Amino acid sequence: MAKQADLEKLTTLTRPHRDMINVMPLQTGSILTEAARRVLVEFGDGYSICDFCQGRLVDIANPPVRQFVNEMLPEFLGADVATLTYGARDGVFMVMHSLTKPGDVVVVDGNRHYSTAVAAERAGTELVVVPNSGYPEYTVDAEGFADVLRERRASLVILTYPDGRFGNLVDAERVGEIAQTVGVPYLVNGAYSVGRMPVHMKELSADFLVGSGHKSMASAGPSGVLGMRDKWQEVVLRRSALHKTKEIECLGCTVRGVTLATLMASFPTVVERVTHWEEQVSKAQWFSEAMESLGFTQLGEKPHRHDIMVFETPALFEISQRVRERGFYLYKEMESRGIWGLKPGQTKALEMSTFAATQEQLTQVVDAFQSILEKYR
Repeated sequence: MAKQADLEKLTTLTRPHRDMINVMPLQTGSILTEAARRVLVEFGDGYSICDFCQGRLVDIANPPVRQFVNEMLPEFLGADVATLTYGARDGVFMVMHSLTKPGDVVVVDGNRHYSTAVAAERAGTELVVVPNSGYPEYTVDAEGFADVLRERRASLVILTYPDGRFGNLVDAERVGEIAQTVGVPYLVNGAYSVGRMPVHMKELSADFLVGSGHKSMASAGPSGVLGMRDKWQEVVLRRSALHKTKEIECLGCTVRGVTLATLMASFPTVVERVTHWEEQVSKAQWFSEAMESLGFTQLGEKPHRHDIMVFETPALFEISQRVRERGFYLYKEMESRGIWGLKPGQTKALEMSTFAATQEQLTQVVDAFQSILEKYR
């Protein structure tokens, strides 16, 4: 049985890095708005958002879940129909499980998230990969989808837009045109685009668009959204024969409580902030150039078009080979300078995001790296 002292630790959990400059790709798009922080308390009790549910989560009128799902989300996503999911990966699996059968081919990009592969395993489908260009850019050519689709008969095309490591943006509209020409349904995994940048499902000629509330829509997680064309509603959102109000693919209901409440509370801010995407790109490109001026190398597309990026940092790795803390020295040095988000122990390559930081804060980050290099020179 757990000791009382250990149990008491659970009642005093804190996040000492909350007020630091955050460069972690998993967190920069999910920092809660003030409105979302308020509803954390209001809807913190269990299934609180379900107080007025008459059988379907998406039909709740108070709080306005029905209006959010039926009107606001479709407009934002550029979709005919939208629904809620537990996260982007759940949206991907819902579509894959609905549209394919075991043995079918699903065509994906070479930078796809691991969860897409796991979803394919779970659905019993075969993944056929459109390869990336390899080091140092790892780009995926949209025309590669045409090459694969000429050779293999596919049931679904999935594009990761952008990928979560390099932040590369494939020509999603062209992929949509290719998929449409051969008559294959097309899903855009926008876990790191929906809520950060403008992305419109129909403009990309897509059948489905997946988003992540806890990665890019300033929501407590896990939560996600799924937009689709009308033609797929009866397929993906089909109802149970045993429980008429429940949808099969989401097992009846998805996000409730604080996850959904914060998703809705942050939504007005999210809708507004995507209109400033060019400012985000400008920050990211400045940061890339500044980091490279220190001797680091940004991998992925150049000039970069997204806030997520990864840098090769051989000088930092070299330092780790001769200090007592080994790779953990960098994490400690950055933390002492008020910067959060680097993975403890990593020095060879660093994954970072500029989304949540101001230009002044990004200057502080670059200055911190320069200071560390000079300290251990």
